Amino acid sequence: MAEARLERYRALRDFARTTEPSGKGTGGRRRKAEGSFVVQKHAARRLHYDIRLAHAGVLLSWAVPRGPSLDPSEKRLAVRTEDHPLDYADFEGTIPRGEYGGGTVMLWDRGSYKPLADFEEGLKRGKLEFELAGERLHGRFALVRLRGRKAEKRENWLLIKQKDEVVDADWQAETFDTSVASSRDMDAIAQAAPAGGGRAVKRRSRTKTRSAPPPAFVAPQLATLVDAAPEGEDWLHEIKYDGYRLLAAVSGDRVRLYTRSGRDWTHRFGSIAEALKARDWPPVLLDGEVVVAGTGGRSDFGALQKALKQGSGDLVYYLFDLLRHDKADLRSRPLLERKEALQKLLGRRRDALRYSDHERGRGDRVARQACRLGLEGIISKRAQAPYRSARNRDWRKVKCVRRQELVIGGWSPSTRQRPFASLLLGAWEGPQLLYAGRVGTGFDEQTLERLGADLRKRERKTSPFEAVPAAIARSAHWCRPDLVAEVAYSEMTHDGNLRHGVFLGLREDKPARSVVMEARKPAENESKNEKPAGVTLTNPERVLFPAMGTTKRDLADYLVAVAPRLLPQLAGRPVSLVRCPQGRAKTCFFQKHAGEGFPEAFGSISIAEKNGAERAYVLVESEAALASCAQIGVLELHVWGSRKDAIEKPDRIVFDLDPDESVSFPAVRRAARDLADILEEAGLVSFPLITGGKGVHLVVPVVRRHSWDTTSTFAKAFAEKMAELDRKRFVATMSKAKRKDRIFIDHFRNRRGATAIAPYSPRAREGAPVALPVTWSELSSLKRANGFSFKEAIERVKSDDPWKGYADLRQSLTAQKLQRIGLEL
Repeated sequence: MAEARLERYRALRDFARTTEPSGKGTGGRRRKAEGSFVVQKHAARRLHYDIRLAHAGVLLSWAVPRGPSLDPSEKRLAVRTEDHPLDYADFEGTIPRGEYGGGTVMLWDRGSYKPLADFEEGLKRGKLEFELAGERLHGRFALVRLRGRKAEKRENWLLIKQKDEVVDADWQAETFDTSVASSRDMDAIAQAAPAGGGRAVKRRSRTKTRSAPPPAFVAPQLATLVDAAPEGEDWLHEIKYDGYRLLAAVSGDRVRLYTRSGRDWTHRFGSIAEALKARDWPPVLLDGEVVVAGTGGRSDFGALQKALKQGSGDLVYYLFDLLRHDKADLRSRPLLERKEALQKLLGRRRDALRYSDHERGRGDRVARQACRLGLEGIISKRAQAPYRSARNRDWRKVKCVRRQELVIGGWSPSTRQRPFASLLLGAWEGPQLLYAGRVGTGFDEQTLERLGADLRKRERKTSPFEAVPAAIARSAHWCRPDLVAEVAYSEMTHDGNLRHGVFLGLREDKPARSVVMEARKPAENESKNEKPAGVTLTNPERVLFPAMGTTKRDLADYLVAVAPRLLPQLAGRPVSLVRCPQGRAKTCFFQKHAGEGFPEAFGSISIAEKNGAERAYVLVESEAALASCAQIGVLELHVWGSRKDAIEKPDRIVFDLDPDESVSFPAVRRAARDLADILEEAGLVSFPLITGGKGVHLVVPVVRRHSWDTTSTFAKAFAEKMAELDRKRFVATMSKAKRKDRIFIDHFRNRRGATAIAPYSPRAREGAPVALPVTWSELSSLKRANGFSFKEAIERVKSDDPWKGYADLRQSLTAQKLQRIGLEL
């Protein structure tokens, strides 16, 4: 079968002239080669890259004119060519001019691939999906066949990078200009130079293991930012270095140094590469961080950048993990075991390679000591955990100074003859670049000039940000958002902007498209529930409350945790939603009707509106529905005063005590108590709810026998009576002019279709406060109406219900009761 597939390959070549392999007698390679791939850089009539996948005894081949890309938005043309023999995977050299494909061929990449679907079926359908593990290419790819035109002889496909953890929009194939087999560039290969950069080298005798290629890149494990270090002997604590994260793939004198996104930066860290070569190790894959060492364990990111620019400097590679050693994959072994193997591998030799030591347990003390020494922070790692190529809570980082990578999207001009006054910064959230403030300090003159020139080269007419404050946008210059700045800052404002930012340097190792805001997590939050109440959350780490770092997952966990108290308040009631899909600092909107594409867990009820038309209203009646609220960015739940089985008969009356800005909360507390006492004279018991905003709701349960007209008329009459009796204290009208220094008794929430905040609902306000039922005795000691957090509300659910007896009350509006307080209906 393979022989037949190679007929065209052989017919195109004169093996008396070309040194390309004929493919005869290579049957023994079939089993070994299956599942391997190579990419050959080919300077024929036009420069292109040939990607070849070993399958069914041959190399399936495509010519990619622009080369591969790690950006999913880049769809690269891939022209299907004839199948090649398996031993072509070792070919590097020059095909004579005049011969088919004449020109220089470089072994540009090689490794293994894993089909993600049946290959034979994929060839028939015109779609191949596979995952590459090469020295330069890695991650999931697809080859998709285009529909051919009549009389078109060639078979055109598209090579597409699929979305995964190694996407890199800034990655360029042209960056890698040497062979993975011989380290030669195209000119050296064309001149038939010997392997090793164009000069003959004396080969050392090596074992079979040492002649193996360096291990393939794997995506690194990343740490989650937390407030405090975890405690206990289960944790190891290391210094957090201020440098570039590098993974080193080594085999003898063959070294590849990869950034965290998989970019080959061997050429940028020559002294580190030489130190690794000098060790003459068998194949190993190491994880660590390169720094310019300071005193007392401190490292200086600015000094590191300067050293890389100048090509000099005392670079040190601190190693903290060993992922592969010889033929053994160590990633599944406990961290402590991997570190012991790493320490043994490094030995006592003192050079640019250093072992990153750790302390076991006592995380809080280690973190305090690191901050006292002026270090960036610490990394805490589970001692018995395996190595996982993702961000997770097995590794946690605690920072002494808050730092964040941000994308430069423009600059404010200077009035003092400087290249710019400040940089305009942002971070990606999905397809949007969200503005995160300005930084105007931390630049020396050299940096100002160099960065100013870089910005002018990138200048464009339109803003790359989703939105920028008008006062800043008026004079701003915009640029292509492909530069990443590292910034130190004191805090983030409630609307997600930096305060007291200081520029530290450019991050050339991180693709701009990967930069998102790093959320700080409460250290005690150990929830690992990926599907709260069985609901899949997309972008679970999206920050919904920027000042608190509260994420979508945090919100879902909260809503499910308080479900035992919240669901009885929601059951059967039409619910209106305040949605903030991008977080509370961005666009929010009020939605009361069920819409297309709503989560399946939501229910709905059809209700006739004033014009007679029937509309679907939302019902939230299960834990899955609550988790689905978080999924679509619901930050507030507002409920009707009636339930679906008697929609025209309300079962509660709500008085919202809404104070003017000048009125203190203690005054609101006293007013609530006084109004409750008056209601009680009429035989109506009320329950206090702090709203999570400024005021208090008095909630009066009633039997379901009154109409909306009756309850709303009573509520209006009561509010107006109170305002008449105490004009200096209360007002019953919406007019803001009349509400100065007074408390508005909002009775309008008792009309048909009106809503009020649900007990235990979050509020879309700074600090992520909660609307919470309280007892009267509790209310008397509270200092504000927005003082309860998610954590505190969850704790309260575990204790007695402050509204105990609410559901058992049978209260009605009778003429006799109302006469007691001077009201008539």
